[in-house]
Amino acid sequence: MKHVINATVENQPAVLSRIVGLFSGRGYNIETLNVGPCADPRFSRMTITVPGDEHVLEQVTKQLNKLVDVVKVVDLTKEKHIARELLLVETGAPKLKRAEVMGIASLFGAEVVGVRENSLTLQYVGREDQVDDFLRLLRPYTILNLSRSGTLAVSRGEQ
Repeated sequence: MKHVINATVENQPAVLSRIVGLFSGRGYNIETLNVGPCADPRFSRMTITVPGDEHVLEQVTKQLNKLVDVVKVVDLTKEKHIARELLLVETGAPKLKRAEVMGIASLFGAEVVGVRENSLTLQYVGREDQVDDFLRLLRPYTILNLSRSGTLAVSRGEQ
């Protein structure tokens, strides 16, 4: 099972290094990791996707909470949250196939952000499973370049 963890951390040098070291030192894998500033510039938000069972999650959470620079750790996996991933993909699209590729992009609500003679670069934002489905449909057109952001997530507050 994948766990999505949000950690609010102090925006200080070497915090990222300490957190990554915590995971690698214990043999835990980080599937995706995103870090960016919060509304308050003193803090950054980390979204970490970790594969593993409940025991792995419990250990990771306990260890993160022990770090001085970590302000708050939240497991979003079982909470209401919104998670998205950004995909930039350059796919082969010679003139005869361009309409097909653009049709797939249109079905998913993807945006064409670059055009070359024999390729299109597309931008898509969606859930991880949607990104996977989109890529599966593009594979026959030859993927020339690909970059995925990994999961970004925020909790959905109570109304």
